[in-house]
Order: sequence, then structure tokens, then C-alpha cells
Amino acid sequence: MKRYTVNKIIAGSANFLSTALSPLLMPTFGVFLALWVSVLCLLPYGRRVALLLVCMGITCIIPLIFLSVMRHFKLVSDLHVEVREQRLIPYLFTALCYAVAAYYLYYCHAPKWFTMFMVGSTVTILLMALINLKWKISAHMAGIGGVVALIYQIHVMGLSAFDLLWLLCLAVLVAGALGSARLALKRHNTWQVLAGAVVGFLCVSLTMKLLG
Repeated sequence: MKRYTVNKIIAGSANFLSTALSPLLMPTFGVFLALWVSVLCLLPYGRRVALLLVCMGITCIIPLIFLSVMRHFKLVSDLHVEVREQRLIPYLFTALCYAVAAYYLYYCHAPKWFTMFMVGSTVTILLMALINLKWKISAHMAGIGGVVALIYQIHVMGLSAFDLLWLLCLAVLVAGALGSARLALKRHNTWQVLAGAVVGFLCVSLTMKLLG
């Protein structure tokens, strides 16, 4: 009985982490961090909120509506799109939304490194779509890997409003917890989790470093 209770708590915690740290939310978290922990925190509060809400609408709300429509027509079995064969179209549509968000940041004259974060996220999704044709890689870990890369680049590029070392360490710990959650739910194996984190981190980090 006790073992059943423990397993239920672990499963509940893993599901909560997977939902709270959904791949669709990662660009929003990244935009929030860029606007509140970097030198961009000096921008007027209202402008930062407006940028955040617009980016959230483009990269989260619109793809979520698209997924809901696909689920309604039974083109995907669930909103998490756990079936690998069903992921290509949602990935490509999400990549398009990310590209639109990147253009929006460019149109708003955002710093190049900020725009490149969204470009890197777009590259991540496109690479994930390509890999997914043959192998199920973790979108959750790719998403949080990109956020870790953003914090790291803000830190090493000297763009932080304060010391971000503690935040970077916290982000790595959260990434580890999310990876453990995906393994506990048996959604991925260890290599798929690690590959997702590496792809997300490298795509965002290299894009910001080389092009930002």
C-alpha cells in the first residue's frame, strides 16, 4: 500500500512538472527572463509586459489552439502529442510561429541577441522535426535546454542585470528534475532525454553566440 502511494506521488509530481514546463511555455519563460534579468529590465514595465504577452500569444496560445483543432479532428491523440508519428505537422507549425515571433522581435528593434534566442528556438524545433522522423527525442528537454542556454549566454555575454550564477544553477537543477519526470513517466529513455537537452542548449547557445 505504501509503495503504491509513493508511486502515485511520483507520477503526480512528474505529470505536474511535465505540464508546468511544457515545451510550448519555454519561449514565454525565455522572453520573461530576457526582459527581467538582463539589461532589458531597464525598459518601461508596460513595454516589457506587452512584448511578453505578444510573444506568449504567438508561441504558445496559437500553437495550442492549432493542436486543439488537430485533436478535435483526431489528427493527434492528445495535446502532448506523445505519438512520434503525429508530431511532424505540429512541429512545423510551431516552428512557423517561432519564426513569426523572431520577426516580431526584429520589427520591434529588439537587441540582436534577444531576436537570436527566438531564431535559435526555431532552429531547435526544425531540427527536432527532422530527428523525429526516425527517433523520438524529448521536446520537453529541448525546450528547457534552450532556456538554460539563454541564461548562460546572458551571463557570459555580460548582459545580466545582476549575478545570474545562482539562477543558472537553479535552471540546471530544474532541467534535471524535468528529465527525471519524463523518465519516470516512461515517455522517453535516457538517451532521448539527454539528446533533447543537448539539441536545445546547442541550438540556442550557438545561435546567440555566433549571430547575436
